[in-house]
Amino acid sequence: MSSDKYLFQGARLHLARTFHGLTLAELGERVSVSRQYIQRLESDPDASPSKEMLDALAEILSVKPSFFFEPVVGEVREEECHFRKLQTTPLNMRVRALSYGTIFYALVSHLEQKLELPKVNIPLVQIKNREDVEQAAERSRRVWGLHLDAPIHNMTRTLERAGCVVTTFKGVSEEIDAFSYFRARPIIVRNTAKKSTSRLRFDLAHECGHLLMHSNLEVGDFALEDQANQFASAFLLPRIAFVKEFPKTERLDWIKVFQLKKRWGVSIQAIIKRAYDLGLITAVQYRNAYVYISRKGWKRGEPPKTEPASEPVEILPTALDLLKQHRGLTVSDIARELHLNCAILAKFDIPCSSSVVTKKHLLSVKDHPLKQIKIDIN
Repeated sequence: MSSDKYLFQGARLHLARTFHGLTLAELGERVSVSRQYIQRLESDPDASPSKEMLDALAEILSVKPSFFFEPVVGEVREEECHFRKLQTTPLNMRVRALSYGTIFYALVSHLEQKLELPKVNIPLVQIKNREDVEQAAERSRRVWGLHLDAPIHNMTRTLERAGCVVTTFKGVSEEIDAFSYFRARPIIVRNTAKKSTSRLRFDLAHECGHLLMHSNLEVGDFALEDQANQFASAFLLPRIAFVKEFPKTERLDWIKVFQLKKRWGVSIQAIIKRAYDLGLITAVQYRNAYVYISRKGWKRGEPPKTEPASEPVEILPTALDLLKQHRGLTVSDIARELHLNCAILAKFDIPCSSSVVTKKHLLSVKDHPLKQIKIDIN
């Protein structure tokens, strides 16, 4: 794109700056101008940098100069994002996460012009009470072909097969437990810095609950967060099976509790909370169990040998692999089409590759983990 045919878009500068977590003053210092000058570039539609300044800004922000000459499309806003633990997430980190979300959604939308990702299959439900949450969890299991008496072995794959794109935002997700937003395609951002894979699975189930129950509701309500927690618990530990399997003893049998943990892939804290919510243990037993958990140091992290296996994302790696094999498009090519440098995509845990493979035929995806991804090669 020739930049002289278009006006400089200050909103794109703001997007790239906040993506990197830079303040106005910090970016100004790096290009030897004032904070006020950067602010003017972002806010004054008549302001435009010199060619030298444009190149310097592009280099620092890991974008192509042409990046600044397109309007921001599909900006992700805070009022549509469900942040886990919203009240404890710093404002600057939320702003940065929204910038990540905007660029990531542009990437996903761009890929969807080239191939067909799994069809979105999110059974939206309305919730009035706790029983509705239980039924929503059971309904979603049935819709997705999951038995009510069996564990979910891979929570990430379950969501991706339902059409969600699961990702991580390096530099941001480490500070945020998880968050999600739902447009034509739902996005869930997970915190891969967490050591506990069982808690990471719970976070994913929590965000899944938001997508099913709260897609059209105002975010940030404590009641919605409670409902999402209830959903995650009911989804990962369906009540019919859990009531049958939870040990009925006067004193908690911790050996059997850990057996449940390994079978269902959840934390022991989630098991104890679920047992209390379903009336399987008393308030005294619940209190004593949490004191015991605290004394054993399991609030900070449960024994690694009892944790479920990690769950790598599959949709994006598979889609990018297909494009490379059958259209000769590398990650570098995709980045260039979006007017980005590879360093931006690396923030989404997408490594760049210079290898190119070109094949001119219809693609079969039978060997890929997500068989629903389709692409026609002309």
